[in-house]
Amino acid sequence: MTVTLKLDDISTDAHARRALTDISLSVAKSKKIIVITGAGISCSCGIPDFRSSDGLYALVKQQYPDVVLKGRDLFDASLFRDPTSTAVFYTFISKLKQSIDAASPTATHRFIKTLDTKKKLLRSYTQNIDGLEERVGLLGSSSAEAKTAGKGKSKIKIKDVRNVQLHGDIHSVRCMSCSAEFPCSSEHISMFLVGSPPDCPECTTRLKARVARSARAIRVGTLRPAIVLYDESHPLGDDIGNIQSADVMRKPDMLIIMGTSLKVHGLRKMVKEFAKTVHASASSNSTNAKPWQGKVIFVNKTPPASEWNDIIDYHVEGDTDSWVEKVVNDWKRMRPADWEVQQTLVATDGDVSMSGGFKTMKEFLTPKGKGKGKSPPQKSLHMVLSTPFAKSPPPSPSKRRQATSHYNDIESSPSKKRVSPIKSALKDEERKVLFVESTNNVNQVATGPDELFDISMQDIEVKPRTRAKTSVAAKTRASGKSVKPPAKSKGTLPQVVVGRASERSRRSQR
Repeated sequence: MTVTLKLDDISTDAHARRALTDISLSVAKSKKIIVITGAGISCSCGIPDFRSSDGLYALVKQQYPDVVLKGRDLFDASLFRDPTSTAVFYTFISKLKQSIDAASPTATHRFIKTLDTKKKLLRSYTQNIDGLEERVGLLGSSSAEAKTAGKGKSKIKIKDVRNVQLHGDIHSVRCMSCSAEFPCSSEHISMFLVGSPPDCPECTTRLKARVARSARAIRVGTLRPAIVLYDESHPLGDDIGNIQSADVMRKPDMLIIMGTSLKVHGLRKMVKEFAKTVHASASSNSTNAKPWQGKVIFVNKTPPASEWNDIIDYHVEGDTDSWVEKVVNDWKRMRPADWEVQQTLVATDGDVSMSGGFKTMKEFLTPKGKGKGKSPPQKSLHMVLSTPFAKSPPPSPSKRRQATSHYNDIESSPSKKRVSPIKSALKDEERKVLFVESTNNVNQVATGPDELFDISMQDIEVKPRTRAKTSVAAKTRASGKSVKPPAKSKGTLPQVVVGRASERSRRSQR
């Protein structure tokens, strides 16, 4: 059963005041909130809604009294069949675009952004075509930044989209022939004001290229606002369906509906599916059920139809901006830790000295989630003042560089000592420092035992044995006879070849 709470009765009705405070606390404690909005959240910024007495449908009848068009027919896809209704549509859209450009986001738009900043917004779905959600920082599905550049199945970046535009965006125009999209410029608005649509530049370029090569000419399409009319398929319908299915699988714990009368069939179906999931999240934890879980809140000036009695839990009757301001005030009063701002001192211009200037950086603190499926814990924020020449702490024993030996050079054995290799050999000129010049003369003969003879720099010539001498030595070994050595010559050492057999015969003669 839907409970109706009036914002105007807060000061007099204690029950309503207590119930609205509980709803504010539920919003502050929820972690996966789905927000669905309509034209009612943009009324306070000067953009009229559709079905009220001073809405857009009533303004159309005042401006075109001779044209018999209902309000719904003005946004029906069948209006393009009649040139008169098409001209009325273009004129009306151009004036609506001018009023949207002069508008600014409301408190409700900023509240949705606050939920996203506090990591509580699962996704936002809107029927509005004004694009005010993107001005506060919520990336829309119709934005150029959300479009994918590849040729995959998805046309938009599903993970990056924070606001799903169910009825398109008035800030873009689309060709009715080739479906090319372009930003809506002032030239397009000036042509829409007179009721004539501009030609598509993409089709015009292709036509000129075909005519240049004598090919068959093609039809040039016209541009229209890139909004979705009644009985018209959404160009991003498949992607929006995938986003909705993904959000249902993530099990939202609260559904907030603001500024819509829930008359559109597609939106009614979406609301019922999300409400079923939200209620199931509370009933699944019946043993540990919490009073703030699984609530469906409807905020609008007009009450919902009777078919929503078992779906909507609370109907907050009043202005959406007034309700969100009360929620924020109660949130700050009951949970001030969620709104604390940590100031960190950061040196400016690279100056880390104590006398240097510092600037303050503000960071929002978000509550840490517990259990599985929660957001990773945030890094602890401390006020740290940088000081110059601060020594880093010593590394742990496991991170220190290990030595190749367990012993040092003093305690280790000679075989274990690390001997540094010789970096470079001595040059010939440096070697002379070790000896006197007279000792470096290789032709000088040592006269005493104390004199040293350096022959390291002298090239020794080794004469190979001749084949005749080798044969004589071989015959000597075979016969066992000794051969007399040749006569000595001056300056040469005697060369004696003695066999084993001649040595034994000499010993026997002795």
